[in-house]
Amino acid sequence: MDAGFATELLKAMIFQAIALTAPLLVVAMVIGLGVSLFQAVTSIHEQTLTFVPKALGVVGLLLLLLPWMLRTMIEFATAVIQKMPQMVH
Repeated sequence: MDAGFATELLKAMIFQAIALTAPLLVVAMVIGLGVSLFQAVTSIHEQTLTFVPKALGVVGLLLLLLPWMLRTMIEFATAVIQKMPQMVH
């Protein structure tokens, strides 16, 4: 395996990880921003108020996106396995 091939494989792996986690991180960030704004307006600073909505939002989105995420991971793993003969040379 040459350096170019390894670099491309690593770049594809990093891009795949970002593509899979970005929706979850964006939802957590938006919910956190909304809760923070709500807390600033109402002066309610309850710790569970910041955690529970984020957890519910991320779990809900995870359940919604799970088929897509699994399909994407399986396709990537299949592509890597198919490229294994090229890695030997």
